[in-house]
Amino acid sequence: MKRVLLFLSAACLLLPMFAFFGCERSEPARNEYAIAARYESGVLSAEMEFTYYNAGDSDTEFLEFNLYGNAYREGALYQPVAAAYAASAYYGGKSYGEMQVSQVTPCKEWEIGGDDENILRVVLAEPVPSGHSAEICVEYTLTLARVNHRTGVANRSVNLGNFYPILCARGKDGGFYRCEYYANGDPFYSECADYAVSFTADADYTVALSGQVTDETVVGSKKTTEAELSGARDFAVVLGEGYSIAQDTVGGVSVFYYYYDDIDPQARLGLIADCFSYFSEEFGAYPYKTFSAVQTGFCYGGMEYPGLVMLSDALSEKNYNYTAVHETAHQWWYAAVGNNQLEEAWLDEGLAEYSSYLFFEEKPAYGLRAEDLLASAKRAYKAFYDVHSQVFGKADTSMSRKIGEYGTHEYVAIAYDKGMILFDTLREALGDRRFFAGLRRYYAENAGKIACREDLKSAFGNAGAAGIVDSFVDGTAII
Repeated sequence: MKRVLLFLSAACLLLPMFAFFGCERSEPARNEYAIAARYESGVLSAEMEFTYYNAGDSDTEFLEFNLYGNAYREGALYQPVAAAYAASAYYGGKSYGEMQVSQVTPCKEWEIGGDDENILRVVLAEPVPSGHSAEICVEYTLTLARVNHRTGVANRSVNLGNFYPILCARGKDGGFYRCEYYANGDPFYSECADYAVSFTADADYTVALSGQVTDETVVGSKKTTEAELSGARDFAVVLGEGYSIAQDTVGGVSVFYYYYDDIDPQARLGLIADCFSYFSEEFGAYPYKTFSAVQTGFCYGGMEYPGLVMLSDALSEKNYNYTAVHETAHQWWYAAVGNNQLEEAWLDEGLAEYSSYLFFEEKPAYGLRAEDLLASAKRAYKAFYDVHSQVFGKADTSMSRKIGEYGTHEYVAIAYDKGMILFDTLREALGDRRFFAGLRRYYAENAGKIACREDLKSAFGNAGAAGIVDSFVDGTAII
């Protein structure tokens, strides 16, 4: 992977001289993001050098990138925060942000489009043949809303999830899959790439990043942190003043807990470290060198990114522990084993929920009873089913709908609660030995890839298991 360029604007000017003379590669390679970003007073200015490797069978003439930052602009078609959470999210009243692209080089042309100004479309200077590569440079600014959300200036910190244009994943038809920013769930779908990030901010800020820090320098009042992360489907940053850091090492992985309001941070760090030991043993090895759990302002419970998770500072003690486990489980189910979170959200959310159940079943000393968690999921699902049946005459319990088609509570009941019940039903039907062997096989065969329902069924290798999965997803199972 190439080293990040601190003066990337100058490098962008050189790109036209060499960008389309990449050598043919004998093996498919991951795309690369080299991002030089500077944050000051609610605005991120950045240059992104993107290297595209054409692993397909035909020439690539254009690229499309998701611009998630534009979901926060005034007048956006898809609002990033559900109405029920708007008051806690917009702590100072309604606030807006946006992502503005100023230049893309080299290319024939570029435009901002999509249903909601959410897509950057770049027509490349020359078609990229199969097995070859091309480079472009995107210069942009991201203005942040004042909001306790994935991307914004929170009460006591700055959350920079989805802070850069990210290449749309390839859909089933071979074209680029555009992601609408629905308030429900996590409207993201991306393939693994390699990252080199240089991040500059005030020297007083503590900076937590998805990747492994490779260098840190202070010049005057500014600090630049450089980090790398290989084989990741996303990259995130959280920064702020007043953070303390607790640290441990688990199986060669450096685990960090960033906090500003925790009466027992070592206990929280111990919980996260135990998660790593348990999940690594039961599912497979964690794919990165570092992991950071970061307390921050967030209107929901938490948010997962490869190598980094956000934990809401508004959670109760018990819910904080549960959220920490759930988000850590996402390092296996989402970060490593990816899926289309817009269309099969139950795959990673249901597995993260049931992984949390398994952890607390094994570690009852943390004060959460696994049987209570499962019982709560069943009650919540039954309540959803009963209400929808009475109000609408029927309840649509299918799990294969796009997340924008669900109501807020309906989405939770289907993706989380029913997802958890699905995996518990599989375990009961298969027995522990075959169930855990199936999960390990699912992880081993799909880490670094995009998985779907068929991959899960194949991992269990049992006609009965496949029937259970299909009946839950199609909505024909009686629960």
